[in-house]
Amino acid sequence: QVQLVESGGGLVQAGGSLRLSCAASGRTFSTNAMGWFRQAPGKEREFVAAIVWSGRTAFADSVKGRFTISRDNAKNMMYLQMNSMKPEDTAVYSCAATSTLFRLLVSPDEYDYWGQGTQVTVSS
Repeated sequence: QVQLVESGGGLVQAGGSLRLSCAASGRTFSTNAMGWFRQAPGKEREFVAAIVWSGRTAFADSVKGRFTISRDNAKNMMYLQMNSMKPEDTAVYSCAATSTLFRLLVSPDEYDYWGQGTQVTVSS
């Protein structure tokens, strides 16, 4: 089993920045592929960003150029740096992980482990 815990959410004004962290514990060798997803009220969970062990990344078009995903394998940590934030970025952000190798995964169905989520609210 892998346990994932997010932190860093909060309230920020439009144009501001937040940095989310995801701490992995347990069978961390099963965290080859990791990602961030978000879910706004009344909407389906959507892909935000993904990263693999080697550091290759992928982003949703809606956040490309504003968000950065990174990981520190030695510390079993993943991060989401969110800049130039917009009110439409408001959602519960969750980190996810799976043991799949070499692939950037954009579907939530492809992930095995999930954190509890952290609320991000962007005021206009």
